[in-house]
Amino acid sequence: MNNPYLPQLVEVVERIAEAPDIFTLRLRFCDAQRHVDYSFQPGQFNMLYLHGVGEVPISIVSDVQDEHMLDHTIRAIGRVTHALAKVQAGDRLGIRGPFGKGWPMQQALGRDVFVITGGLGCAPAVSVIRHVIRRRDDYGRLIIMQGVKHSDDLIWREQYQAWAKLPNTQVLLAADIAGPGWQWREGLVTTLFDQVEFDGDHSVAMMCGPEPMMIAAGHRLMELGLRQQDIYLSMERNMHCGIGHCGHCQIGPKFVCQDGPVFTWPDLQPMLGERGF
Repeated sequence: MNNPYLPQLVEVVERIAEAPDIFTLRLRFCDAQRHVDYSFQPGQFNMLYLHGVGEVPISIVSDVQDEHMLDHTIRAIGRVTHALAKVQAGDRLGIRGPFGKGWPMQQALGRDVFVITGGLGCAPAVSVIRHVIRRRDDYGRLIIMQGVKHSDDLIWREQYQAWAKLPNTQVLLAADIAGPGWQWREGLVTTLFDQVEFDGDHSVAMMCGPEPMMIAAGHRLMELGLRQQDIYLSMERNMHCGIGHCGHCQIGPKFVCQDGPVFTWPDLQPMLGERGF
C-alpha cells in the first residue's frame, strides 16, 4: 500500500520551457511497477519534493491514460518552485499523491463542457481538455475559454491552435492587455461569453484561476442558465501536507487538499469572496 507520508522516487525525463518563468516537468517513477500501478483522476495533484529544499503541490496535466509520462506544469514563484526550475532531465525528485478530488468527468458525459480559466489557472484544466479530446464521442461541445493579464502571458499557444482545429471544439482567448500581433479578444475572460451559446440543461462548466475571475464568471454563467450545481471550481490554497493535517488549506470547514481542490459552486457559495476564507 502506498504510504501518503513517504515520497516515491521519480526521474525527470524532460524539462519543457513554456515561458520565461513557467516550465513543465515530465516524470517517470524509478520503480517500473510503481509507474504501472499509479493512477489518478483529472484535477488531482501531487506533492513534488526536492531533497534539501521542500515540497509543493502541483496539478497533474497528463491524461489518465498516458502510460509513458506524468506531467506537471509549474510557475517559479517561490523558494521550492524556483529550485524546481533548475531541475534538468536525469535529475530525481520525490512524489506524494495523488491527492484531492478531481473534475466531474463522469457527470459531464454527454454534455457540453465549458473550460474557463485565467492565468496559469489553465494548468489544472489541461487534464480535462485532454480527457475530453481523447474520448471525444463521450461528450458534447468542448468550449475552452482562457484569459490572461497580458498577451505575453499566454502559454501553450501551439496547443490552443491545435485544439481549435478539432471537431466540435471552440477556443476563445482574451488578454487584459493586448500586445503586438494579438489576434483574439482584448478584455476579461467574461467578455468571451457573448461568442458562445449556452444550453443550461446540457452543460457543465469547469473553472480555475484567480477567485475574482471565477466569481464573476460563475455569476455570468448562472445568468445564462447554468445551474449552480453544474459549475465547478478548482481552488488554490497554501497546502503543506496534502492529507488534511496541517490546516493551511482550510476554507471554512473544508480542506482544499481533501474536500477539493475541485468544488461545486454550492459547496463554496457562502465563502466565495469573503475575507478570511
